[in-house]
Amino acid sequence: MKLNQLADRPGANKARKRVGRGIGSGSGKTAGRGHKGQKSRSGVAIHGFEGGQMPLTRRLPKRGFNNPFRKRYVEVNIGRVQQAIDAGRLDTKEPVTAETLTAAGVIRRARDGVRLLGEGELTAKVEFRVSGASRSAVSAVEKLGGKVELVAPAKAETGETSDQPQAE
Repeated sequence: MKLNQLADRPGANKARKRVGRGIGSGSGKTAGRGHKGQKSRSGVAIHGFEGGQMPLTRRLPKRGFNNPFRKRYVEVNIGRVQQAIDAGRLDTKEPVTAETLTAAGVIRRARDGVRLLGEGELTAKVEFRVSGASRSAVSAVEKLGGKVELVAPAKAETGETSDQPQAE
């Protein structure tokens, strides 16, 4: 095999259609764009335009809103925590926090904090320091002598205070 003998298989590359090259080519004159009008010109992008009719996005009613201050917690079930303890990735002597869960591979990232849920079964006495917990999760942990301590989610460092007016 020599580099100058390398070639694609026959039919692997299709030749580009050369439009606007005479009537005999089959796509000459108007080059497959029809006759006149806005779409026959170059540089036209009319996505979502319905010819002056009220567009669908404006005809449909709008509902709800996106709260810019909402907290996005990562949900972790106690059964998943027990799996990590059984596998030896979590130490029951130390409190379970968002950092230890991330290091153990239980969660990928902490986002605004961790919320503990009661799905599954917990058999080890564990202390949790999380942003939120369901009643069933708290009762399951406390039944085994463990403790659930709720900590406030860490605030992002923005460098500005929200109570002062912004200069424009």
